[in-house]
Amino acid sequence: MPRKLAFINYKGGVGKTSLIVNVAACLAKKGKRVLLIDLDTQSNSSIWLMRIERWNRINMEKRGSIYSIFDPGEDRMKDIRVRDVLQDNQGKPLLPGLDLLPTTFNLIDIENEYKINPQRPHYLIFNEQIREIEDDYDFILYDCPPNVLNAAQCGIFSADELYVPSNPDALSLIGFTLMIEKLLLFYRRSAGFRTQEMGNFARVAGVVFNSIKANVDIGVPKMRMQLRLNQFKKQRLVSNEAKIFNTCIRDATIVRRAVTLGLPVCLVESKDVADGVGKDYDDLADEIIAHNVNAAMPGGSNVSVASAS
Repeated sequence: MPRKLAFINYKGGVGKTSLIVNVAACLAKKGKRVLLIDLDTQSNSSIWLMRIERWNRINMEKRGSIYSIFDPGEDRMKDIRVRDVLQDNQGKPLLPGLDLLPTTFNLIDIENEYKINPQRPHYLIFNEQIREIEDDYDFILYDCPPNVLNAAQCGIFSADELYVPSNPDALSLIGFTLMIEKLLLFYRRSAGFRTQEMGNFARVAGVVFNSIKANVDIGVPKMRMQLRLNQFKKQRLVSNEAKIFNTCIRDATIVRRAVTLGLPVCLVESKDVADGVGKDYDDLADEIIAHNVNAAMPGGSNVSVASAS
């Protein structure tokens, strides 16, 4: 069984996409089989990894992306995933083992236009198809939008662990707090569709400080986040093993250059990769591998959905 990790914070602009793309790439570079699922309607992960020309084809056709499994409902994840998504100009894989389930702008329709069957909601359809392909992977990573609306619910319902990208500011802390409240409401509403074989609902397993500017002291923001994390632990709203990761991701211009090149940082040659932010991503991937929350808590993480009442 793979580890299924959703990256989410209720605050946008925390560098979530750069974090998940580069962590996914580092995991693949370490020999892990990785599927990155883009659930953010902005499609940033998909555009980054496919590059605009390849992505634009599926955007124009309105088929071959995640929304296709809902409307018209004829596609299956196993057929639309992009194997070894990173390729050179000759189509040769640059990072074997990193697959992508892409999204396009039409995913926004899942929020309003798509008619949800109350007996078989969108997140259940999504989860059923994930289970058809999950054994092909060691890690499945969900790039969730900064909310707990329909698209995000697909990843949250299927995930085993939740990771919160954060900046060293008050808004990230507020976003984290609001996210916990919204998660509990969603878990209460969807509890009737959860079967024993699915395990328990995912809880927050870690917080990652991301895009840290040079010469910025993050001691106080980390202390405040730790206090909030401790509070949630006492209320059993996050995993008992939840922590703030030791690795903090530095802000670096090479990340923006990597986006332009359509590559993760680990495939861009630069001193910043060996000694800077590239090492940060690699160290974080190692920490995530070691931080196997489900192994520490047999049966998954248990959430008291009644707390949302």
